[in-house]
Amino acid sequence: MSSPPTLLRARYLHPIVGRLIEDGAVIVEGNRIAAVGPYASLKTFFSGTTIDLGGAVLLPGLINAHCHLDYTDMTGMPAPKHFPDWIKGLLALKATASYTEYAAAWLRGAEMLRRTGTTTVADIEAVPELIPEVWSSTPLRVLSFLEMTGVKSRRDPVEILREAAAKLDSLPVGRCGSGLSPHALYSTSPALLEGTARLAGERGWRVTMHLAESIDESEMYASRSGSLYDWLGAQRDMSDCGVRSCVQQAARCGLLGENFLAVHCNYVTGQDAELFSHSGASVVHCPRSHAYFGHAAFPYGEFVKSNTNICLGTDSLASVVKGPGSPLELSMFAEMRQFAGRNPFVSAATILEMATVNGARALGRAGQIGQLSPGFLADIIAVPLDAMARDVCDAVVHDARHVSAAMIDGQWAIAPQN
Repeated sequence: MSSPPTLLRARYLHPIVGRLIEDGAVIVEGNRIAAVGPYASLKTFFSGTTIDLGGAVLLPGLINAHCHLDYTDMTGMPAPKHFPDWIKGLLALKATASYTEYAAAWLRGAEMLRRTGTTTVADIEAVPELIPEVWSSTPLRVLSFLEMTGVKSRRDPVEILREAAAKLDSLPVGRCGSGLSPHALYSTSPALLEGTARLAGERGWRVTMHLAESIDESEMYASRSGSLYDWLGAQRDMSDCGVRSCVQQAARCGLLGENFLAVHCNYVTGQDAELFSHSGASVVHCPRSHAYFGHAAFPYGEFVKSNTNICLGTDSLASVVKGPGSPLELSMFAEMRQFAGRNPFVSAATILEMATVNGARALGRAGQIGQLSPGFLADIIAVPLDAMARDVCDAVVHDARHVSAAMIDGQWAIAPQN
């Protein structure tokens, strides 16, 4: 039996697509949004339960387009001089972690996201045995992308894909979903990437991959040089290096398309950005991870010029430095603040789009989540505002730390306090 209709009222309502509404309201029926508008207009025909959320702004739930929940407890690694040094450190931590520890870390990370306003997360799953059980332990809408490598194990790409497809086919259909995640160019083979592109196209699956993340990766593919090339030289066939850029190599393998989320893309050219424009692929920027590694400025302008869809993710706590006076946690609010600090020319309204509607588009959920509109799924958060806040978007991006209420699929993930 479905729940009775509920009207949520707040000081402001920002639908993301559409104008800010003062004294706004949203009507929820079942797991869908039935109406959005000024409270004075909606209350005239509404006869269900009304919940007044006071001096807050109602927003669509935040969409975290890239996360590693498995790695939530792998904190404290110092920022490396060279990217391969960080990879080696992470591999060492992973080698000592048990299934129970991975599960506990996953759940802790999911809880961090829940209380900081994320309602949908694209999670890279390195321990597929965790799903679907962990799905039922969180109210989050989780899209689990199965991580695939193959360089160290030297496994047949066909077998890797067969195993991944069998896992995805075994998962229940419901609030959560799944996809494929070849880890990166350097940790996979062209055959695995080409097979991933074909299989995903046939099955209608989303694909995400770390791409052009570090200068080391860029040098490896552009000029067969750098610390990553030196480290991997004896571990993999390097014939795919020295011919084209990282983005060009991904395109050659058939990955770039509307179903592809390229994570990081810190080292790209204008020509690379144009490939995204023509393909419809999305880019996921992780601001705090970017700062942790001290990367060159994120090429935001190049992607804007090419009309590329840009969204935001948290990455993992293995590449985040704890800020003074703030907890070390997975938080899209923290990512938005970091991005705003590095890119003061980008409006707060645009940053909120990157954390909501742009993420929905990247995940193939446009028209379902990411904005407050009739017919959309009822993924809604209430963000407390200072009584003196004059610009709502600025207040959310620069000052918000938590939410006072959150609803996912029409169910309370954080119930409002009376």
